[in-house]
Amino acid sequence: MLHVCSKEEERATLISGLLLAALIFQLAASAAAAATPASASTSRAYKAQRVHEPIEAAAHATVVSKALVKTRSAAMQRLPRSVFHVRWNPNEKFIVESRESPAINSSKLAPHPRLKVSKNTKLTLSPKLYLCHDKYSSECQNKTASFRRRIVQSFERSMSESLNDSNHYNVDYKPVFGDSFEEQYYPSSCLVMEAGVRVLRRKDPPFNKLPFGRLFPRQKLFRNVKNIKTCAIVSSAGSLAGSKLGRFIDSHDIVMRFNNAPTRGHEADVGSKTTIRVVNSQVSRLHGPSIKVSQRQSIALQVVTKPEFDFAHAPIFRNVTIAAWDPGRYNGTLEDWLTSADYDLFTNYEIYRRRYPKSRAFLIDPHSVWRLWQSLQMFAGNRAIRRNPPSSGFIGLALLLPHCPQVDFIEYVPSTRLNGRCHYYSKEMNSGCTFGSWHPLAAEKLMALDMNVADDMSVFQFGILRIRRPDKLLCGFNFFGY
Repeated sequence: MLHVCSKEEERATLISGLLLAALIFQLAASAAAAATPASASTSRAYKAQRVHEPIEAAAHATVVSKALVKTRSAAMQRLPRSVFHVRWNPNEKFIVESRESPAINSSKLAPHPRLKVSKNTKLTLSPKLYLCHDKYSSECQNKTASFRRRIVQSFERSMSESLNDSNHYNVDYKPVFGDSFEEQYYPSSCLVMEAGVRVLRRKDPPFNKLPFGRLFPRQKLFRNVKNIKTCAIVSSAGSLAGSKLGRFIDSHDIVMRFNNAPTRGHEADVGSKTTIRVVNSQVSRLHGPSIKVSQRQSIALQVVTKPEFDFAHAPIFRNVTIAAWDPGRYNGTLEDWLTSADYDLFTNYEIYRRRYPKSRAFLIDPHSVWRLWQSLQMFAGNRAIRRNPPSSGFIGLALLLPHCPQVDFIEYVPSTRLNGRCHYYSKEMNSGCTFGSWHPLAAEKLMALDMNVADDMSVFQFGILRIRRPDKLLCGFNFFGY
């Protein structure tokens, strides 16, 4: 006689199966940890020197329990792989094919000059030595792997330069888990998500009681979130010149750009579509004789002195969503920020909103900017990063990632098109624009590489780094308690 299980019996059977799967997962993690000893002094940022499997593979496990995060740390680490071959169609939105290649041996390559990273100097390495197009040849694989290694080494050296930086923002960082956090693997994308970078709303104190707060748009930053599938973040890097990535960029649902980076005249390389611009307070402030130039200003300051980039009137800032930011002090209140921001973005913001009341112009919560900095420091482990706020690019990533399943970051990590230029639309030469002389850029880009799920050919030959939104099962620790 056929026995039909009751719902209670089915539930009991399911629970037993899940518990058994969890036990097997835990045993596998313990075995992997025993087979691969880890050094507590090794920074998590150093792991970005290896090529990893996507972290999303772990999200498909039958049971994912927060209680198992520490015990499965070794099992969740992405395994090293060889460089991918990629067949790229510039007219398509995605990488259309990816094949595993045999392990490579880059030790046979002739040594090349090290990339000197110092402020205000030109590149001493010719990336053209590593440029290749035959994605299926071992020579091209070796060149790509060698270029990747040297770029990562340059980021590592740049991070070491941050130790003598000043502490203008009174950063007083206390590690959430002490020095032991780097021993545990926690997805970098979760750290970015949990920073909770956000825009200020009318209901936020003290703006809910101030006339200035009524200037904030009633709408949310992104509309029709369910329809967003792919996003592109277009850096302003000089290596975008000649990239021919315009059509690929415009094929995304959302395209983010920064400050005053133009599209006119550069459509073939950077596209023409703009959904949102992240603007720092140096760009959004008023122009005029009150401008004071100091050494702590970032590279983007050059646009401030040019009236044609006036935030309140320039056409480039019209008909797009604007997210403006100023960092404020590390532990400062919003009241302090209103009276002592680095640059007066409030006056020009008010002019803009009153001139264009239907515009979508927002201010980013400075507290969330510093939480993102804390995420970077947690990723870096026991190595100090620059005590300055993250760049607009990394802030933009943190804004987009919660709303976009897949983010393509264009020329954020430099490809073999690296030419030493700060921007694709100017001729200024400065390696600090790429490797960091003020923002903690080196730490940002090492963390971005750790989040990357694309292969080396995509990143270092084509200039496209891909980051996927992490599964909620992998995140949710709320380190920052906001």
